Amino acid sequence: MADYRLIIDDKESGPWNMAVDAVLLQNASGKGQATLRFYQWSVPTLSLGYFQEHDLRREHAASINCPVVRRSSGGGAIVHDHEITYSLAIPLGDRWSSKAAELYSTVHESLTDLLRTLNANGELYAGDTSSTPFLCFQRRTPGDVIVNRCKIMGSAQRRAKGALLQHGSLLLSRSAAAPELPGLQDFMDVRLSPTKIIRHWVVLLGQRLSASFRQDTLAVEELDRIKCIAAEKYGQETWTLRR
Repeated sequence: MADYRLIIDDKESGPWNMAVDAVLLQNASGKGQATLRFYQWSVPTLSLGYFQEHDLRREHAASINCPVVRRSSGGGAIVHDHEITYSLAIPLGDRWSSKAAELYSTVHESLTDLLRTLNANGELYAGDTSSTPFLCFQRRTPGDVIVNRCKIMGSAQRRAKGALLQHGSLLLSRSAAAPELPGLQDFMDVRLSPTKIIRHWVVLLGQRLSASFRQDTLAVEELDRIKCIAAEKYGQETWTLRR
């Protein structure tokens, strides 16, 4: 059974969250360290996919006043508000690093496992890739998690030298910055805190990935790198406006 580091972060800004994922990917590549991370966002934030044009955000009025950050992974824009975001950084030596498509579906299947325990009717989308509207959660890609025909989780991947990063969002409930998108708890009578969802999800992820998780915190050296990357890359207009 593989040993993964587990990081559960407080709510942070968009540039900080993207910089942490970047450092964890560096660690996977340079140190061979696999890490599962859960996090949230300090304010409603719009993240653009790596290839999206920044000016397209003007087409979505509800999120126009949200701060914006550009991800290093592709896909559509996401309004990060009432959600749980996860990332999984895996080194080349990990058995999942060569099984990117299977990793995608395995992580999503762990969420459908969780939904069954909550008596929620979740399933993986098995149709064709849909059109590509601005918002990620209005798109459909095989393997997305669907509840009552609505997408509640999607993920994206990025490869770096010797490592793979997968991160994704579990939409919990509607946001005023994206009122057209319902979340998991909009279909449930029971309210669960993000902390409880994460606690149960970690167990099911461990079973699906054949991994054990060792909870940890970010080291001082990592925090220094994160501060630099957040300030010099993800917090800069040259990165955000590059397309």
